Amino acid sequence: MASVGLVPPHRFYYLHNFERALGWIAQRYSDLLDAGERDFLAQFAALSPLSRALLVRMLMRRGPWFRASRLVYEEIPEIQAAAEPLLALGWLDTQAPMQLEELFDLHTRSELAEVFASAQRGGGTRKSDWLQALASVHDAPRRYAEWHPQASEPVWRVMLGERSERLRLMFFGNLHQNWTEFVLADLGVFKYESVAFDAASRAFQTREDIDAYLALQACRQAMEDGADPAALLQAIAACESRNPWLEKRRAKLLLRLGNACERAGLWDDALRVYAQCPYPGARQRRIRVLERLGRHGEALQHALQAQQAPESDEELQKLGRMLPRLLRNTGQAKARQRPAANQALVRMRADLVLDPPAVPMSVEFALRAHWHSDASPVFYVENALVNSLFGLLCWPAIFAPVQGAFFHPFQSGPADLSAPDFSARRAEEFARCLAQLDAPGYAQTILARYADKQGVQSPFVYWGVLSEPLLRLALDCISAAHLKLLFARLMADVKANRSGLPDLVRFWPDERRYELVEVKGPGDKLQDNQIRWLQYCSEHGIPVSVCHVQWRTAEDAA
Repeated sequence: MASVGLVPPHRFYYLHNFERALGWIAQRYSDLLDAGERDFLAQFAALSPLSRALLVRMLMRRGPWFRASRLVYEEIPEIQAAAEPLLALGWLDTQAPMQLEELFDLHTRSELAEVFASAQRGGGTRKSDWLQALASVHDAPRRYAEWHPQASEPVWRVMLGERSERLRLMFFGNLHQNWTEFVLADLGVFKYESVAFDAASRAFQTREDIDAYLALQACRQAMEDGADPAALLQAIAACESRNPWLEKRRAKLLLRLGNACERAGLWDDALRVYAQCPYPGARQRRIRVLERLGRHGEALQHALQAQQAPESDEELQKLGRMLPRLLRNTGQAKARQRPAANQALVRMRADLVLDPPAVPMSVEFALRAHWHSDASPVFYVENALVNSLFGLLCWPAIFAPVQGAFFHPFQSGPADLSAPDFSARRAEEFARCLAQLDAPGYAQTILARYADKQGVQSPFVYWGVLSEPLLRLALDCISAAHLKLLFARLMADVKANRSGLPDLVRFWPDERRYELVEVKGPGDKLQDNQIRWLQYCSEHGIPVSVCHVQWRTAEDAA
């Protein structure tokens, strides 16, 4: 076996990253590991570097079957020698049964012609057609040596599927991320916030929590495979957990099941699912399904109840569109007629005709260039400015080590960022951060954090857009009262309100004032989240406008 010393250490960066992940799991979840998982960690560490590297390479690739000749890595010159210790541990196997489809995945069409020399390629010349033609004849799995007795190379099956799955879940806190995106990452490229982890902040407190997550994942897969909704509803109900983080995942899965039932036209099933779903959005979906079923009275009753205590601005906006229709369908339209137009949006509208730009550019940049001056600088910020100011001031709250938020040291932000209770779970931390807006020192806090955290990954701070001059202008011209109002709405529904903010910000430094401006070109319409932000700003005295730009034509010039 070639010595690892002959290979530059950086060639094994993927192995080093994987070992960091295993070390993190051993440190953070040592009490939840069973005997087999502890043995795996110890046995993996005792392997030679080349055997460890080969296993990680295989775990990163689509498997579980691998031909030795297809495993070509310059830093692992003797693949079969590196595989021997893995075979001895039972982590690789040559005797496991293989399905016909798996055999086809391993070979080219010409190679399969040798394996099935006596079989006709019925159904066409494509591999998929040939597979379908042979499936009825070869329906039972066989060992690879039985499929292909004349093979001259070993074929291995990785036998660590379930174990690798559990370890991956403990590290990432989810199963939609895989080892590839982590072990192949150059972790030195990005800087990450250091979060003070403790046992209480872990996503999984017991092995039962891990089992519950995996059971929910199985339900999700079954839903994607088209399983019976009634059976799925029962299976998801059986996944009920005392872990609040897992309960939110279960509720979100119910919402997805309801959506799937709607897409399939299974309205009664959708109604049953939504009735059991506490996740935001399920209530207004339930109203829509009732309406679809012609049960307009019930739909109206639920809509009016929701209107009294809306779960979000988004729900209130959707209810505002549904109620007039429901009232008409129940014969009550005249009694509860809503205004035809939103007067606030009309009042904040401005129209402007500009010469077409000499060089192609977006309408936002053209308007910025038209307005910009030393006395009144204009910046294209869209969602960047308000989010960044919030992210810098509230950094300690955003990176608080609450349960189900941080699973490993290389996260750009908390995993529960889009959860409906993101702010509520950090209420005390956010209150301390926002209290600084009641004293003059908040600007110094934001500027100091801008310098100290420069380049550290954050879900709110747009380092590529933010600059110190922009930051100082914003802190000088936007009052603390307005920042508090903007931040309050952002926190009320982080998932919905991180976007939809106006495109431009205009400053008048001498007057210490500003204006947020949404820009619309010819034919552009306001989106729902933009309308919600505009209405909020208007209602709370935050200076905002919508500028509709038209391009000057030859007829206009004449």
